[in-house]
Amino acid sequence: MSKNSGSFRQKFESLFAAGAIVIAFLVAYYLYSTIMGNPVNFEGGNPKGTPLPGNYMAIIYKGGGIVPILMTCVLTLFIFVVERFITLNRIKGTGNLAAFVSNLKSLTAKDKIEEAIVACDVQKGSLANVAKAGLVRYRDLENDPTLEKDQKITSMKQALEEASALEMPMLSKNMVILSTIASISVLIGLIGTVLGMIRAFAALAQAGGAPNALALATGISEALINTAFGITGSTLAIIFFNFFSSKIDAFTFKIDEAGFSLTQTFAAKIRK
Repeated sequence: MSKNSGSFRQKFESLFAAGAIVIAFLVAYYLYSTIMGNPVNFEGGNPKGTPLPGNYMAIIYKGGGIVPILMTCVLTLFIFVVERFITLNRIKGTGNLAAFVSNLKSLTAKDKIEEAIVACDVQKGSLANVAKAGLVRYRDLENDPTLEKDQKITSMKQALEEASALEMPMLSKNMVILSTIASISVLIGLIGTVLGMIRAFAALAQAGGAPNALALATGISEALINTAFGITGSTLAIIFFNFFSSKIDAFTFKIDEAGFSLTQTFAAKIRK
């Protein structure tokens, strides 16, 4: 990958992340203001009034202005969950990884380096890229008379490490967004909860007479809806973050396994 193409890809990824969040907010605000806040969802056609019985869109709407922010968190989460599934599937390559690693070990053990390189081209993906970088260096160093055995092995390890360093950012890309949503979603929900309770207590503190039942109900509803949204978003983000982390760890192990196998085979076959 050239420097220019790498720089372009980084800019595109940054724009994608920012654009996804903006789009999620716009969609969330539209759903909140136009769909959930539609007068037909409320008694007397008044969004400031009481929701129709059993109308959950109106009930969510009564959660207040924090709700669109929480919806943005959830929509952003689903966008990047889909992105992670697509990216990790592409990084895995076209075939079964366990079968590919086994085939790679078999070919290198038989000193069929060119066939192993072809197998990497067929497999594609990050593991194949790392393995191919090691195999190319293997082929170049195997009969190099100017280097000692230890120098060749070191050079082989360096090639594998450099290739791995180029692939690792793709594995963990956007994981920070999932972890951030897991942290802030529940906190934003708590902000909405506090605001709702403030409204509820303000209704109770009204001077003279019984408190305004509608204002009291609105405050409590806002508090509970924001709590529910915040906890739901945080829970989903934690589940998906841990799921993808386990996938990445397993994939990293396979890369290390393939690299170790290549290095051991190289060390055993290399000429002094």
